[in-house]
Amino acid sequence: MSRLMRRFVRETGGVSAVEFALVLPLMLTLYLGSVEVSQAISASRKVTLVSRAVADLTSQASTNITSADMTNMLNASSAIVSPFAASNLKVTVSCIAIDTTGNATVKWSETLNGTKRTTNSQVSVNDALKVPNSWLLWSEAQYDYTPAIGYVITGTMTLKDQMYMSPRSTTPASYNNIACK
Repeated sequence: MSRLMRRFVRETGGVSAVEFALVLPLMLTLYLGSVEVSQAISASRKVTLVSRAVADLTSQASTNITSADMTNMLNASSAIVSPFAASNLKVTVSCIAIDTTGNATVKWSETLNGTKRTTNSQVSVNDALKVPNSWLLWSEAQYDYTPAIGYVITGTMTLKDQMYMSPRSTTPASYNNIACK
């Protein structure tokens, strides 16, 4: 029996296989986790790009924005968010008028896959942006991201971003003949 025990202690043939079996779950978790996190960061970056692009496109308009123009601006966000599914994207653009006392009011709003802001509703704006008798274009983007693998990150993450821009002309463009004043 002692001879068998000494032989068992000296045997090293399967050590590397056992070590690999112990380390494999950790390596898989690290690999799949890094893939999922990098995809989530990429989706978050796309949401930021969408909010900036829609605000920028809207701020460049100098006259009346038609429904077709607005549809084109909002549909551009679908191209930006690619290769992620555009059906999970919600984009809203609103024109905000700030009166002499610093109250911010929605004058017009339009959306893609979301809910418009209510016309003439009061909204909260950062104090640094409350310049009396001015206007802001407010773009909001939201994306419901679900990881493809779902090994490390599970469930759906709601990614959001918003952007305020001043109109590039002296007054903001009206939308469907609704002025932002």
